[in-house]
Amino acid sequence: MTSYRTLDLGLGESVAAEIEIKRSRFLGQACRVESEEHARAFIADVRAAYHDARHHCTAFVIGARGDLQRSNDDGEPAGTAGRPMLEVVTGRELSDVVVVVTRWFGGILLGAGGLVRAYGDATAAVLDQAGVRRREELAIGVVTVPVAESGAFEHRLRQVADVVAVEYGNAVNFTVAVRDVDDLDRQLAAWSSGSIRVDPMGSQWRDVANPAL
Repeated sequence: MTSYRTLDLGLGESVAAEIEIKRSRFLGQACRVESEEHARAFIADVRAAYHDARHHCTAFVIGARGDLQRSNDDGEPAGTAGRPMLEVVTGRELSDVVVVVTRWFGGILLGAGGLVRAYGDATAAVLDQAGVRRREELAIGVVTVPVAESGAFEHRLRQVADVVAVEYGNAVNFTVAVRDVDDLDRQLAAWSSGSIRVDPMGSQWRDVANPAL
């Protein structure tokens, strides 16, 4: 696994979308998270904020491979809320996501099939609101460039790599993220007649912002 899909949000950011079915209100909220603890904290915050609601049904998926999956019907008939919500999330191949659908009962029973559709639709609506971004496991490296050449090199680097950080001193150190560190090393050698190379520093999961990577 070298990439996966998550919400197009910063870590801890959330979005909301609401639908109404037969006078019942379904408020979907989705948050990008990085752990089960983070997901459960978001769920607790939603419960506290909307304590007057009858149900707060939940689903979350965590990890690059989506290995951690949990759902909860929160008092709705078994299998009519949390599981349909989880199926929407996994059907879109998303991870590091928690969804809470809060329901205010409108006085009309929806039946099992109606609940499945309602919770699934509320989840889909809030995920549509969030959008999708990709995360990849990228190689991290440091490129050290003489100060006099740093401007031209930075322009070139940003065309082929994600420049994570820049440190100025007697020379300029560019921390970069790329798919293929060996390919970057060859490009640097070609640009500098072999005088500038990349120092590999392992790998890291990162949001992909540079389509040229």
